[in-house]
Formats: sequence, C-alpha cells, structure tokens
Amino acid sequence: MNSLKKTMQICIYEDDHYVNLYPLTLTRPVFELRCGASTLAERIARYFPEAEIFYQCRPLLASVYHEQHPDRRINHKISGECLFINGRVLMNDALMQQMSEHSGGEFINQGVIVGFWNSVKSVKLDADARMIKYPWDLMKYNAEGLREDFDRNKPGHTRATIYAGAHLVNADAITIGEGSSIKPGVVLDAEHGPIMIGSHVQVMPNAVIEGPCYIGDHSVIKIGAKIYGSTSIGPVCKVGGEVEGSIIQGYSNKQHDGFLGHSYIGEWCNLGADTNTSDLKNNYGPVSITINGAEINTGSLFVGLTMGDHSKSGINTMFNTGTVVGVCSNVFGGGFPPKVIPSYAWVDSPKITLYKMDKAMQVANTVMARRKVTLGEKYNLLLQWIFEFAKDEHAKL
Repeated sequence: MNSLKKTMQICIYEDDHYVNLYPLTLTRPVFELRCGASTLAERIARYFPEAEIFYQCRPLLASVYHEQHPDRRINHKISGECLFINGRVLMNDALMQQMSEHSGGEFINQGVIVGFWNSVKSVKLDADARMIKYPWDLMKYNAEGLREDFDRNKPGHTRATIYAGAHLVNADAITIGEGSSIKPGVVLDAEHGPIMIGSHVQVMPNAVIEGPCYIGDHSVIKIGAKIYGSTSIGPVCKVGGEVEGSIIQGYSNKQHDGFLGHSYIGEWCNLGADTNTSDLKNNYGPVSITINGAEINTGSLFVGLTMGDHSKSGINTMFNTGTVVGVCSNVFGGGFPPKVIPSYAWVDSPKITLYKMDKAMQVANTVMARRKVTLGEKYNLLLQWIFEFAKDEHAKL
C-alpha cells in the first residue's frame, strides 16, 4: 500500500531524451504519451492518489500544456520536500513502493535517473524500472500496461447497453463504461487479456475485440472491425479494419479496411481507406528506424508506422516497415512513400515538397472543429514553430 501522506508533493518531469521520441513529442510532453489504458503521467498519478502533482516540461510546451490543462500546475516553483519522477517511466507497484520507502534517494536504471527526492540526503539506489526510450517501447510494454491497469481498476459494466447476440468471452475480465453500447454480433474476447471499454463508446455489429485492449471514451469501433490484442485506442477515435499491437493517442480516425500493425498514431490523424502498414520485414530481421536523424536498430521484428499529430494518408497508401511520419504531413500517391517523412511534408509518393503553413493550419482548424475543439492560440504558435523546425529537415532531403 502507498504510505505517502496527503501533503506529499510529486513532480513529473521530462528529461533531455524527449528528442528520441520525435515526432510524437514535438507536440506534447513525453509524459503525455499513451501506454496501456492511460498516459504515462496519468499512470504515475494513479499510483500516488493522495499526492499533490506538479508537472515540468520544456518551456516551449508549457504554455500549450497549460492551455490544454488549465487545472494542472505546470513549471511551478516547488517549495518543500518533493519526489521528482521521470515522465518516461512506466510506473508499477514495485517502483512506487521503493520510491515511497526511501526518502532522500536517487533512483537509477542503467545510468538513467528514474526519479529522486530533492532533500539534502541523496543515496543512489538501483531501480528496476521500465523506461520509454523510443516510440516502439510504448508498443513493447503496452500489453503489460493494459493488464496492470485492469488489475488496479475493475469497475465492471456501468449502465452500458449490451445487446442480445453480443458475446463476452471471459466476462469477468471485461469492463464497459457508462453509456457505451455493444451491438449484436460483437465478440469481446478476453481469454488472453482484459478488455477495458470507456464511457459512451459504440462498438458496432460484428466487430471483434481481443484482449488485452483499451478503447477510450466516445470512440467508435466500426462494423466488422478486427481489433487484436496489445492495442490501445484513445478517446474520440473511429476505428475499423484490422488493428494489431498498436496505440492511437486519441482524436484520430482509421475508419476503413486496411491493416495497422505495431504502430503509434498521434492525435488528429486520418488514415484513408485501405491504408496499410507493414510491420514485418520479408527477411524476418530486426527493424531499423530513423529517429531525430539517427538510424536505430529497434531489436524488434515487429515495428510499423510512427505518425505525428495532424498527419494524413490518402486511400491505398502503403507504409513500409518502420516508417516515421512527422507532424502535419499529407501522404498519398502510388508505391511506397519514403520511410522518413519530415513534418509539413506534402508527399506525392515518392516526391516530397514542403506543405504550406496556411493550408496545413486550415485543415487542422477544420478537423478539430468537427470534434468541437478549438485550435488554441498557444497551440497554433507551437505548430508554427514546428513548421520552422521542419524547413531545416526539408533542406537536408
């Protein structure tokens, strides 16, 4: 059990390794990335439910984060004893206990600071922590995170509508939130892991969802969808076709047939009809990915697409294994597009040109307005900064 007092202060911060999680962290602090049924920050907060939570992130993002979360204390001056926790950590019971019991400690994992107390006393302690270093780590730990999230929170069926003809396999491992509907012909198969469905979710007829899986609030799973295990779908998404081992941050659509495998999709993205992602090389070798200009061997056989916020693909787009697409890019055309696509790219495959800022912003405003979300002033300035950043990337092509 958590032994912290109600007055305990915790600060969730991001370190310099956020660059290894581009393009996902171009538009959000690292601790806002999703893994399991929540973001990394939400997960930490749940393990310390009685603590006061503070957040520290890059100054560039602080005003945007405050605009999106006005109730959170962001980059505040902290007085008194505080436990600082690296926002890249996937928190669990064991790490929570270690941090709670060793006030004054500095917790280290493979040379990386996992967390520390700001008190004078500083004892270095080895921490058995799961750290998110690259985007594919989020998929790697997603199944574990989903199971742990379910074990900590089992609300059951809260005024959900489950129609006759829907089939719940291992129903004790399935939770469905208030106002959600499970239509006839749906199969929720939790034999191999739990299924967590949020509030006001619509699962349309003949969809199949295999656990472990999470579907966020106000999302729609389309008719005949096939959602395989180790998948997390954030809030306000529309998802159809075939999805396996993937994470969708939220507010994104993959409505139509096509395969999305072992991929991470940001917010406000749209995958056109019959968009497909390769997540396995023909030689069954480990996948290499280019992140922040460096090619890195993931050590994994299965890695698909990493797509930054506000990017889109046209119908019949084919993404090669380990493709990375930046923020506000538009990908279409025949054949495989390049595996490295910078932000603000207009990709008429294989040709890449710089996407005009005003056109991109017009689309972003239109898409967000459809979900009754306003493109805030600070967020707009951030997207303009990313455009300037992208021009340097385009110059290197």
